[in-house]
Amino acid sequence: MISPLAHIHPEARIGAKVTIEPFAVIAGDVEIGDGSWIGSHTVISDGARLGKNVKVFPGATVSAVPQDLKFAGEVTTTHIGDNTVIRECVNISRGTTDKMKTVIGRNCLLMGYVHVAHDCEIGNNVILVNSVLVAGHVAIDDFAIIGGASAIHQFVKIGAHVMVSGGSLVRKDIPPFTKAAREPLGYVGINSVGLRRRGFGGEKISEIQEIYRMIYLKGLNNSDALSYIEMNMSASKERDEILNFVRNSERGIMKGFSNSMK
Repeated sequence: MISPLAHIHPEARIGAKVTIEPFAVIAGDVEIGDGSWIGSHTVISDGARLGKNVKVFPGATVSAVPQDLKFAGEVTTTHIGDNTVIRECVNISRGTTDKMKTVIGRNCLLMGYVHVAHDCEIGNNVILVNSVLVAGHVAIDDFAIIGGASAIHQFVKIGAHVMVSGGSLVRKDIPPFTKAAREPLGYVGINSVGLRRRGFGGEKISEIQEIYRMIYLKGLNNSDALSYIEMNMSASKERDEILNFVRNSERGIMKGFSNSMK
């Protein structure tokens, strides 16, 4: 299961039934969970913590030294959740003193040439399509899909169940359950197709849609829209998730649709 042509540091912790292909390089401070597959010409650097059944395809680098001039060699880590797939030539940097770790959740798919920078926190079941660039300190919640060749500004937050159009420049936070497209990036509706696929019923989708009508389509500023929603719409998990996301946004949320965006 482990090729004699792979270079594996004797202190690396390798689980059961792990396959390591020829010319892979595994550093000493590395953990690889049971059933994982490490392709040829991959580099798994110090600080990597791979879960079970992780697949790393040829040319990928996991837990690379951050591309951050402030990094001074501190001991940090990169955590990859169970069943995540890291395709060809993906680059994932480990953390810095900000969070001390980079985290990618379970059941994620990072397609070819994706870059995930230091101190990012990516949830479960996230898909980053080919050539997505994720700057440092970005947070992406569960079930988000980021279209190919998109670039995400540092410190941006992207909510759960979001769909971002390919080629997007993401400069502002994107609230949960929405679709984001056009340039400059803005709200183009809720991700109703994705929500249905994940078991959201029609009534719940309508509730989410009505919340975003108040935020984006009624001409209210964010404070007034949130106050109206809180006073006039029944509390629910989804309502409160949206309200908390918008209120806690440090960079501000993406703009709504306007004639200037046509």
